[in-house]
Amino acid sequence: MKVLYSPASPYSAKVRMAARLSGLPVESELVKTDEEPARLVDNNPLGKIPVLLREDGSAIFDSRAIMHFLDRESGGKLYPADPAARTEAEVLEALADGITDSLIAHVYERRYRTEEKIHQPWLDRQWSKVVRGLAFLEANPVSLGNGLTGGHIALAALAGYLGLRFAGQWETLWPGHRAFIAEFEARFPAFAEFKPQ
Repeated sequence: MKVLYSPASPYSAKVRMAARLSGLPVESELVKTDEEPARLVDNNPLGKIPVLLREDGSAIFDSRAIMHFLDRESGGKLYPADPAARTEAEVLEALADGITDSLIAHVYERRYRTEEKIHQPWLDRQWSKVVRGLAFLEANPVSLGNGLTGGHIALAALAGYLGLRFAGQWETLWPGHRAFIAEFEARFPAFAEFKPQ
C-alpha cells in the first residue's frame, strides 16, 4: 500500500504515523497538490491528500476513513475495543481535526487572497475556534495511559502543524502541549520523522 502525502500536511502526518503504529506495510509517496497530478486526482476526485492506495488499486481518501481502515486491517491497533474508550479517542480526534481545519482555513485565506481581499472577520472567527479548542485541551489534559490511539495521533499532528505554521502565536494557549508531546515522543519516537514540516 502507498499513501500519497505532502510533508506540511497535518492530515498526511496523522495517517503516516497511524500506518507506522499499525504495523502495516505502507509506503509514502510525495505529491504536489497545487499541480493536481493525475496520480492524485485519478484516485481522489477532490484532489486532496492524504490518499491511501490499496494493493488492489482502489483508493481511500479522507484521513478519518483511512484511519478506520488501518485500524480494521491491523486488528484494532489504533482505537480501543471498549466502546466508551473508543468514543473518547474518536472525540479527541474530531477536536484535533476541527482545530486543524480552522488553522488550514486561516492559512489558505492568507495564501490565496490578495491583501486587500483578505477577510479579517473570517480569520478572527477561525482563530477563535483555535483558541477555544486549545483552551479545552489545556483544561482537560490528555492521558496516554492506556496506549496510543487515533485521537492521540491526530493531536500530535495538530501540535506539529501549530509549530510549523503558527510558531509564537499559540504556545501560551496550550502550555500542556509540551508534556503531551514529550510523552507522545517517548511512545512514538518517529514523531520527528512524520510531523508536518
